[in-house]
Amino acid sequence: MSTKIAIITDIHGNWPALRAALFEIDSLHEVQHIYCLGDMIGIGPDTNEVLQALFSRVDMSYVSGNHDEAVLALIKGEAYPESHFHSKRHHEWIAERMDKSFVPLLDGLPRVIRTVEEGQSQLFTHYHIDRDKLKDPISTDPFSPIVEPSLRNLEMLFDGCQEQLIAFGHHHPIHYFRSDKQVFVNPGSLGCNDKSTARYAIITLSNQGIEVQLREAEYDNSAFLASYAKLDVPEREFILRIFHGNQVR
Repeated sequence: MSTKIAIITDIHGNWPALRAALFEIDSLHEVQHIYCLGDMIGIGPDTNEVLQALFSRVDMSYVSGNHDEAVLALIKGEAYPESHFHSKRHHEWIAERMDKSFVPLLDGLPRVIRTVEEGQSQLFTHYHIDRDKLKDPISTDPFSPIVEPSLRNLEMLFDGCQEQLIAFGHHHPIHYFRSDKQVFVNPGSLGCNDKSTARYAIITLSNQGIEVQLREAEYDNSAFLASYAKLDVPEREFILRIFHGNQVR
């Protein structure tokens, strides 16, 4: 017996990328569940399209990310994180255009999901967060500082977490490391890439162990990149350079 799950993370308001990844995942006809690991919105302009696609599914579980929570803080009139101050104008733009029916759905998301399938324990989170900070507001920067990808760094970061599979996002490059006891997976940002591919992972869980397949769905991102200028997205030159590798648009 085995169970297949998919992991997606850091969609960042990129609807064409999400559509491409979900099409491939659905085409497998083998994936029992999808875990979405936060930062669904922010950076990209397709907020409502992304949230509609995600929350309309019945085979998906979600955790919240720092961008999701920062936008929510603005909508709810709560304190905004000082560490995100450079993103505030952009987040305000996102908040103004977001369909407010999504607010309670985003507001109800956990920061951590723990589960067991086929005898394999799993932890899903946007990024490491101390247990005593799980209820802290985003204004206090509860997520741990990003560490450079390596097995040693991730073992130190998630020290005390006993799960055999630890899946996360937040840091946009791909992470895939194994020890004798644990597997650490970050499939890479689905929506922010320097090429026109949407990254995701397929995980096979069985009593034999954990198998990881890192995948990329190709898609046409030309209209998406052009939409930054068309919609007059704040900070678009910075975003296109840093998060999309200044691809031709």
